Amino acid sequence: MARSEYAGCWTAIITPFKEDGSLDEQSLRSLIRSQIEGGVTGIVPSGTTGESPTTTADEDRRIFEIAVEEARGKIKVMAGTGSNSTADAVEYTTHAKEVGADACLVVAPYYNKPTPEGLKRHYAAIAAVGLPVIVYNIKGRTGINIDTDTLMEIAKDPTIVGVKEASGDLGQMKEVLSRRREGFAVLSGDDALTYALAREGGDGVISVASNIAPARMVSLVQKCLTGDWSAAEAEHKDLGEMFQKLFIESNPVPVKYCAYKMGLCKLSYRLPMCEPTAATCQALDAMLARYNLA
Repeated sequence: MARSEYAGCWTAIITPFKEDGSLDEQSLRSLIRSQIEGGVTGIVPSGTTGESPTTTADEDRRIFEIAVEEARGKIKVMAGTGSNSTADAVEYTTHAKEVGADACLVVAPYYNKPTPEGLKRHYAAIAAVGLPVIVYNIKGRTGINIDTDTLMEIAKDPTIVGVKEASGDLGQMKEVLSRRREGFAVLSGDDALTYALAREGGDGVISVASNIAPARMVSLVQKCLTGDWSAAEAEHKDLGEMFQKLFIESNPVPVKYCAYKMGLCKLSYRLPMCEPTAATCQALDAMLARYNLA
């Protein structure tokens, strides 16, 4: 099967805030430039890692605009436009299309717990906007798993171009891979499963770790996509401590702290996200030193 045009290493980019909690546009631009320098396929602004539950629709649109301005002609932009309100998700997706995003990432509707039919109608309404859609399946945050039968029905729409699989169930991921249509991307939503999913035919990752180590994550994904499995396995094992430490508290708390220590942003979150504990900071400092990042 030919590789999807959405294969590669995507960064679920953090949203930097100023000390007063407002959007730090200058730092966001610098972050995107560092991702371009790192060689990533694209960035995913206003996702969970970007603290999207706490950003307003106007802020999201501005984030999309900045992302497209900085990325134009260099890397792709997959805007996070999901919501548990279909009407809101359609609005956000329309904004992303208007500013020139290449695709959108749409999380399964959280809290509502829709039926399979409700999921199909939700994604059909968003796909009707006309921007390529990547479905985001993450049961641990949404309370609902998009089963493979339902996903395959959703994916009959040619505007639905892939899935970010963060179910944590490798068996389910393998089933998706075996049943997907030509060109349908299956991207890992978990850094630590990038290698395992690629061994089964996966197309890459939407990464948290690449916020702080874009070149390393690009290297891992490229080794996987070219079938250099021995080197890919070695890279995966070497990055294991990073993958583990970046999730010792809820994402994006650890990665944003690391970015702060690297001088990429202020240490500013929006509640209910807040600074990591002293013990977490100590563990992250050691990890950064081990990888020569700060």
